[in-house]
Amino acid sequence: MRNILDRTPARSMDDAVALMTAIDRRLPDDDGLKWFNRLYLNVTVSVREAAAQAAFADVPFLAELDIAFANLYFAAIRAAERADAAAAPSAWRPLLQARQTPGLARLQFALAGMNAHINRDLPEGIVQAFQKLGGDPISAEARRRDFDSVNAILERVEASVKAEFSVGVVGTIDRIGGQLDDVLAMWNVRAARHAAWTNAEVLWALDHVPLLRQRFFHRLDGLTGLASRGLLRPLVIATI
Repeated sequence: MRNILDRTPARSMDDAVALMTAIDRRLPDDDGLKWFNRLYLNVTVSVREAAAQAAFADVPFLAELDIAFANLYFAAIRAAERADAAAAPSAWRPLLQARQTPGLARLQFALAGMNAHINRDLPEGIVQAFQKLGGDPISAEARRRDFDSVNAILERVEASVKAEFSVGVVGTIDRIGGQLDDVLAMWNVRAARHAAWTNAEVLWALDHVPLLRQRFFHRLDGLTGLASRGLLRPLVIATI
């Protein structure tokens, strides 16, 4: 994938979509990264469509956030491609180290990527967007409402990819658990995005205390990695 990642950073939402599309086409189905990338691609395409229809109060902010956010993902996988998974941020290492591990479901890889990207990258992406366009995450109520409205897009994408991602063991679990599992999974994403904005506010407030900001972000990165390791444990269904 190095030749694809050499085209980063993305400078527009179109760039981001093109890069994710190229990654999706390059990765085989047995590569766990493919399943997070495909989910992320679907979300990014949907956000781009909503922005084109002026569905947000501040389209330039959502576009800038989307670009900054995507570039943090590209940077993580570029670091792993140039060296190995250990070179990536702590939050991303579990997925990048397990991407060829048998016995893990597509949905697990997608959730581990979402965990890394939302809990680690999203706060930093929010800060970068405000640094580029002005304002601050603490008082920007209209931009926060735009940010929260993306949750509905996530719900639609989650529903649209369910059949493709829920195969094998996960498909069996889904048939047993029904829609309760879907609701709980979506609630976790909403909670993570809510926490991400709060963590962006903390990073912003710590901007004038660089050492403390660095320590906070380092801890956030490490804890996110621990959560991903839990998401990537093999699933076992007891037989009767």
